[in-house]
Amino acid sequence: MDFKKILLAVDASENAMRAVEYTGSIAGSTKGFQVELFCVERLPHRDTFPDEAAWAESCERTREELKTFMAQAHTRLETLGMARESITDQYLISCTSPFPNETFSCSRGTSVAQDIMEAVRQGGFGTVVVGRRGVSKAEEFLFGSVSNKIIHSAKDVTVWVVS
Repeated sequence: MDFKKILLAVDASENAMRAVEYTGSIAGSTKGFQVELFCVERLPHRDTFPDEAAWAESCERTREELKTFMAQAHTRLETLGMARESITDQYLISCTSPFPNETFSCSRGTSVAQDIMEAVRQGGFGTVVVGRRGVSKAEEFLFGSVSNKIIHSAKDVTVWVVS
């Protein structure tokens, strides 16, 4: 595995932007790094909305927020010295999306960590970077932690967890 081929998993959180900053500070001024921004679409549950229109509107806002974040992250990496051609984007849409799916793959929504690790395997990445959400031990026990799951399932891959 090539450790200079980095999958940078992001959502629209402050922690994800810290991971972008960290990755850019390490890889930005060094030649040979490739960074793929990877975002797993997590849409709100349909059952929490009174009708399809309200759900679709909320999904559209979520999708727009995630794509805007990815564009900002892309720009930030360039600002930190990464060449534009060294940065790629991958947006994994949700299988439950109310919008037409024009891609061959989608997230079933069962595990973001599994989606990230599958992207690492398929893309041949040598490094995966995630931001740490900073949940308590009780919250981690109840809801799990994406970064913890990645650390435990990663094999032959360097994992950077950014706090």
